[in-house]
Amino acid sequence: PCPWLLSFRCGIDLMSWYSLHTDDLRRPGLQRTSSRSLSCQQSYQTPELGELQRLLWTPVPCRGNVNEVWPNLYIGDLYIARNIEQLRRMGITHIVNAAAGRFHIDTGAKFYRDLPVDYYGVEADDDPKFDLSIYFYPTAKYIRAALNSPRGKVLVHCAMGISRSATLVLAFLMIYENKNLVEALKLVREHRGVCPNTGFLSQLRELDLRLMSEKGKAKGVP
Repeated sequence: PCPWLLSFRCGIDLMSWYSLHTDDLRRPGLQRTSSRSLSCQQSYQTPELGELQRLLWTPVPCRGNVNEVWPNLYIGDLYIARNIEQLRRMGITHIVNAAAGRFHIDTGAKFYRDLPVDYYGVEADDDPKFDLSIYFYPTAKYIRAALNSPRGKVLVHCAMGISRSATLVLAFLMIYENKNLVEALKLVREHRGVCPNTGFLSQLRELDLRLMSEKGKAKGVP
């Protein structure tokens, strides 16, 4: 579903070295909401999976190892997750590892013992058959609490910062920031070239349908 992904993988090592040695931490203008997005929600319908996949076909420039995609909420890859000094300079207070576990990005609380951060691990596979949806609400709740903490800055990462971590951030925006799936995808992709795998995208679609149904019931819409 992501035609640019192969070239992205091929260039990641060079890009990563350059990014980490030039402090290339992009922070484009971030917005919490807009009157336009609120008005669009009134006529919004969850797109079919194929339409959502087409939204991901538009190439997004590579912007380094880590990007702020929502105020104080960052998506990154394994390089930034293992760079203690960079995390310290960024002021990260909470880390969500969406690729936790011995055979993934094996960091954990002990790895960050010299850094004043709180660690949250999700042992997920970047596999369309993997059910990441069971982590949507617990992780979103953790991110919400972290952002509400004093000087809270949250890094959500996986191996490449485009599928597992992105999916959890998208779910957070949908659950706690009142974004529909299309809004969340467009918002995050303004800052980072995320591309959830087909299975994760389908799980986000199911979440979107559920949330839209709940909003409709709350408004008395049959």
